[in-house]
Amino acid sequence: MTPWVQRLIIANIAVFGLQVLVPGVAGFLVFVPSEVLTRPWTILSYMFLHGGFSHLFFNMLGLFFFGGRVEHRLGGRDFARLYFVSGVAGALLSLVLAPRAAIIGASGGVFGVSLAFAMFWPRERIYIWGVLPVEAWLLVAINTGLSVFSGFGGSGSGVAHFAHLGGYLGAWAYLSLRERLSAGRRFQRQVRQVPAAADRAVRASLDRLQLDGVHSLTRAEVDRILDKISAEGMGSLTAQERLFLTNFVPPDDRRSWTA
Repeated sequence: MTPWVQRLIIANIAVFGLQVLVPGVAGFLVFVPSEVLTRPWTILSYMFLHGGFSHLFFNMLGLFFFGGRVEHRLGGRDFARLYFVSGVAGALLSLVLAPRAAIIGASGGVFGVSLAFAMFWPRERIYIWGVLPVEAWLLVAINTGLSVFSGFGGSGSGVAHFAHLGGYLGAWAYLSLRERLSAGRRFQRQVRQVPAAADRAVRASLDRLQLDGVHSLTRAEVDRILDKISAEGMGSLTAQERLFLTNFVPPDDRRSWTA
């Protein structure tokens, strides 16, 4: 069992034990959307409450089966962020679409983890009740359809369907943003990591910039960057400034800028 999966399971079991032994705990930690401004802590604390042993058991079972591989893939810090962002998103969607319904349970976080699993391993087979094989992407699609139907007028059965949907939305948003930021960081490293020999070639190419017919505003920006190089050196350029200059470098010199 991975570290964060273990911590979350222990925390959920511990809080459930408190619920049983100290009845007032549930009332203090439950999330009621319409009371979020007076009880802001409940947007997180509700994730550790459960309506009974079976509710706790199935949530922790899902966290156990899906969480380990997702945590290995993301790392502990990003896994924890994914889990809590998913849970908070579940609370926020409930705030918008079901403001009077009290919410408890780790389902938002667990659903977010299951979505991450399906995004990373969409063809992985999940055995429902240990018998029925369903691919991960299809399981998410079925759960989404059921939650939408039940949340908007189907059989509610006291289940926080919008918290489930919010968990999916939160996980998707977090993973999408994480991927975009990671791609940006990779690009910046590629642009900035110029070997010393190539750096000399880059400096030499500055004398051969092709600026004929360039708009005055663009030329002013080029001059600003060249002044910055003169004052602070090539290493002072941002990734965007370096990329901007490549537009005016002769084609034969561009390899040294991106090596």
